[in-house]
Amino acid sequence: MRYVAAYLLAVLGGNESPTSKDLKKILDSVGIETDDERMNKVISELNGKNIEDVIAQGEYSLSA
Repeated sequence: MRYVAAYLLAVLGGNESPTSKDLKKILDSVGIETDDERMNKVISELNGKNIEDVIAQGEYSLSA
């Protein structure tokens, strides 16, 4: 979840395509160590997708 949160923070900050370096910077700023494999998995799954659409799909899944 920490990697998704960092990805969302990066996108909200104006970075439409965050990299592992971007996420590490965010997580390091609050003292969280990173697992490169997990972080890269999140990036590969979300990269190129519209975050608003991803969130909307999740909300729909929760209400269905």
